[in-house]
Amino acid sequence: MNSSELAALVVEGMQDKKAKDVVLLDLREVKNSISDYFIICTGGSDTQIDAIADSVEKKVYEEAAENPFNKEGNQNNQWVIIDYVDVVAHVFSPKNREHYNLENLWGDANIKHYENTI
Repeated sequence: MNSSELAALVVEGMQDKKAKDVVLLDLREVKNSISDYFIICTGGSDTQIDAIADSVEKKVYEEAAENPFNKEGNQNNQWVIIDYVDVVAHVFSPKNREHYNLENLWGDANIKHYENTI
């Protein structure tokens, strides 16, 4: 599975649990980028953040038989990172998403916004 297909699965996993403000940053043409894609979303509560992260892992494993290379942050559920090397999922609390502002940090990336699911 290529990184574009993997990124699409991550987005689906986020949307399955009603993640808000899902954004895909295509970093493939950004010099010195550390992966091909960052996918960023916001969860409304610690419980939702945990559910979104679990959904991403489940979706990717079921569809692509891939486990993350690394996962961090699920102890505090304020920012969970699921690292598939070429694709990195970021699940933020609203406060931390605003604070870290990855969309601006990687402002040279091509950015795709997804509609919020109801």
